[in-house]
Amino acid sequence: MREMLARDIMTKTESSEVDFNQAVTETLARIEQVLEDAELDFETPADGIVEVEFDDGSKIIINRHGVAREIWVAARSGGFHFRPKGADWVDTKSGEPLYDKLAALIAAQGGVMVRF
Repeated sequence: MREMLARDIMTKTESSEVDFNQAVTETLARIEQVLEDAELDFETPADGIVEVEFDDGSKIIINRHGVAREIWVAARSGGFHFRPKGADWVDTKSGEPLYDKLAALIAAQGGVMVRF
């Protein structure tokens, strides 16, 4: 009986990890496409990381955080953590959607308006 419970837990954990990774991959791909369309300078130095660099040398870094199962965003104005909620990613403190927050951060830091 314990073995069956342990297997169920492992299967659910692996499944939810696969779901998390797929959701992050799709989200980061959408972010990259919007950045590209806006002709913003960005790099993907490693899987799950997007670095946006602005003319003044500042950056916004967006990355997957697998342990917490969140997307983290580091900007000049601070750090933000986003958890999946339904079909969205929402800020763990304010509840603001990731795409809205990211658009505001890009506008404030880089002076560029983007739409996700």
